[in-house]
Amino acid sequence: MLKFKVDGMTCGHCAQTVTKAVEALPRVERAVVDLKAGEVTVQGDADEGAVRQAIEDAGYDVRNAA
Repeated sequence: MLKFKVDGMTCGHCAQTVTKAVEALPRVERAVVDLKAGEVTVQGDADEGAVRQAIEDAGYDVRNAA
């Protein structure tokens, strides 16, 4: 499981955008966005760099792996 702090997510649309971007990656079983905490939790055996890049490509900033 991976967890990321993400800046810029403010609404349900943001959460949906990040979820779709991350869940499109290989070896991702599920992505869960916590808007209040500004976190994304990724279940599966995904590549950390690929997840970071997918979130950034969706228009959000990854601060650090939590």
